[in-house]
Amino acid sequence: MKDSARGLALVSPTALYALAMLVAPMAAIVLFSFWTQDYLTLDTTLTFDNYREAVTDPIYGQLMVRSLYISGIVTAVTVVLAFPIAYYISFHVAPERKALWIFLVTIPFWTSYLIRVFLWKVILGFNGVLNTSLLGLGIIDAPLTFILYNLNAVVITLAHAFAPFAILPIFVVLERIDRSLLEAAQDLGETALTTFWRVTLPLAMPGVIAAVLIVFIPTVGDYITPRLVGGPGGLMIANMIQTQFLRLNNAPMGATLAVLAMVCVTVIALVFLWLNRRFLRGRN
Repeated sequence: MKDSARGLALVSPTALYALAMLVAPMAAIVLFSFWTQDYLTLDTTLTFDNYREAVTDPIYGQLMVRSLYISGIVTAVTVVLAFPIAYYISFHVAPERKALWIFLVTIPFWTSYLIRVFLWKVILGFNGVLNTSLLGLGIIDAPLTFILYNLNAVVITLAHAFAPFAILPIFVVLERIDRSLLEAAQDLGETALTTFWRVTLPLAMPGVIAAVLIVFIPTVGDYITPRLVGGPGGLMIANMIQTQFLRLNNAPMGATLAVLAMVCVTVIALVFLWLNRRFLRGRN
């Protein structure tokens, strides 16, 4: 058997499994988006009516823009806060203790995502831990109302939930940086700040890009956090998709919104990758 045939035989089961588990559901969602449904009656006639309604109805556009906006803020906050942590672990923690630090970073994964969201609801609530502590210390005279059931609560909760996903890829890339390059830059007269800006950061960009995509893509489709801590002002497009599927019994419209959300995320991700490539090319 030739090497190419042997390789094809090895990857074929995995490829077929991926097609069955990934491509088939995606194709079903796309197909559903071109159908219509009137409560229990499903019309399989292909039509663009769902897309016309999704584009023209302002509520869908508002939710889509809000979702992308919230995800963008969450991504920026998470990556900006994750980079110093990953940098400290990689460059300032003794090698024999790095595994312990990574272990501590992954501790949030030990509990259910739903439990973590409920804990933030308890912390940020009107009579929650944060307000009670600030009132007890005399820092505020009345409980803060802008930290729960709005956009701020969604950003805080999602940033905490996805922080490990941002820290780990950045740490892995920082660990691969040849330390002799940094020493050579400083030997040539670069300061610690310019060495970081001109050497460390460009070399760490693959990890930063991975962290951005890992955080941005799933947060657009998150519906648990907005439902529990977002309130009316923090709901996202995923909540509308859930409503269409489970409450309004309008699966085609829910599929349409899901397809539009995937298209928006894909376009933004590709634009981000293109801009990053131009940035790195300009630095070189």
